Amino acid sequence: MAKDLKPHIGIFGRRNCGKSSLINLLTGQDIAIVSDTAGTTTDPVKKSIEVFGIGPCVLIDTAGIDDVGTLGQQRVDKTMKVLEEIDCAILVITGNQFGEPEQQLVKRMKELAVPFFVVHNKADEEPLLAVMKAVIEQKYGVKVLDFSVSRNDDIVPLVEMLKKAIPESAYQKVSLLGGIIHPKEVVVLVCPVDSEAPEGRLILPQVMAIRDVLDNECICVVLKETHLQQYLETMPKPALIVTDSQVFGFVSKIVPQEIPLTSFSIVMARLRGDFDNYVKGTPHLSQLQDGDTVLLLESCTHHSTCEDIGRVKLPRMILSFTGKNIKFEYVSGLAPIDHPERFAMAIQCGGCMSTRKQLLNRTNLFVERGIPISNYGMALAYMNGIFGRVMEPFSTNL
Repeated sequence: MAKDLKPHIGIFGRRNCGKSSLINLLTGQDIAIVSDTAGTTTDPVKKSIEVFGIGPCVLIDTAGIDDVGTLGQQRVDKTMKVLEEIDCAILVITGNQFGEPEQQLVKRMKELAVPFFVVHNKADEEPLLAVMKAVIEQKYGVKVLDFSVSRNDDIVPLVEMLKKAIPESAYQKVSLLGGIIHPKEVVVLVCPVDSEAPEGRLILPQVMAIRDVLDNECICVVLKETHLQQYLETMPKPALIVTDSQVFGFVSKIVPQEIPLTSFSIVMARLRGDFDNYVKGTPHLSQLQDGDTVLLLESCTHHSTCEDIGRVKLPRMILSFTGKNIKFEYVSGLAPIDHPERFAMAIQCGGCMSTRKQLLNRTNLFVERGIPISNYGMALAYMNGIFGRVMEPFSTNL
């Protein structure tokens, strides 16, 4: 599971083609195990690094795409799954080999719109043939670099190709509340504490929001929903209130209409999700019919309790709101989704434990089929009758 905002770069190739050596070269450290034994790397391995001109990145070393046997196929499946979370890929080849494993990998990269380039490693043993370079570049529209880790080739051309391949949007500084709040303003974060709250700490979106408020040079006030009324009666008027979506009903009745209000789930959707399609799809809650099946998408796996928002509170509220006999299914983490066309609607959590790439790949399964999608926070706001109100802070971006 990937929760880091840094761009993710995957290193792919056959067994013993030098992927791990390439990662060690890029990081300047012995991060990945290097061995002449094929199949040494069995599971994807991540390492955070700094790339000049891009900034902090996450490199992912993967198992060989030509692995064999039952376990080998499982390792290949894990490698292919990495494509769903990365922003850019480096395909490593050797010995002028570009066959079925590479072609299948590239096909999947194209399907997921993953930018990539090719490194022909071990050039000291067998240089890249001009005809091979031409075929790959012309057929796939990517650059091929002839390279050798073992002879310590200049790393600059490799880094330059990486900088050109990775989308600029992947390493631009992003902000949860950028453009919504302004320096010196007061922002109130409402953080309920129930059985779903982690013991002794806040959940990730709340922590991210605190840091983002500070980064935007604002004053951050954190409190429980039970103290919100007291704050509003005795303290300066806030420029924005961000609350947990689960207490929308309670909080919206306390907060005056003139004070902008939204939720952690919604600002996370703005940062990482398909925000526009969430907004478009949310009103479909009013059109659900008897027998429809709604899919709840959770980015993380956790133990469910009686206060679980995705498996208890949302389904219960949807049944009450629609008055229909609705069925529900749940998918956690990055588990596969079988036959997405059978769902009437999909509702995605805030996605704090996923990358934007992972969320878009998941929700695109529904967007491409014309199936409405929503977000936990937006769905709760809509059913509480405050959808327009909580969308107002984002009106200039819609």
